[in-house]
Amino acid sequence: MDPEFFKASRWTRGNHLFRTVIEVTDRAVIRHKRSWFSQDQISISINKVASVHIKTGILWSDILIESSGGSDPLASHGHTKADAQRIRALVEAAQGITSGPEKLKLP
Repeated sequence: MDPEFFKASRWTRGNHLFRTVIEVTDRAVIRHKRSWFSQDQISISINKVASVHIKTGILWSDILIESSGGSDPLASHGHTKADAQRIRALVEAAQGITSGPEKLKLP
């Protein structure tokens, strides 16, 4: 799987100059946050992702990715609803979890 990048909107708090970027690969979820003189990266291995929480407002969505390892959750705000749902779908696909109507089918 090629890595996919999701950039937060410049119209949200904390993203005016340097936008937060979430990168999803087949091995990890990585949040890149820049500032004037530094760069902050937080990564959670796909195997350690416990949950993906999406809180949708009128325009933007907040994403909270929690790990099962007890470390701090990966949080980002200012993404579109479609981007947030795509991040969740990529994480679930990498973990081998089915979502939607396929989950409800019985053998």
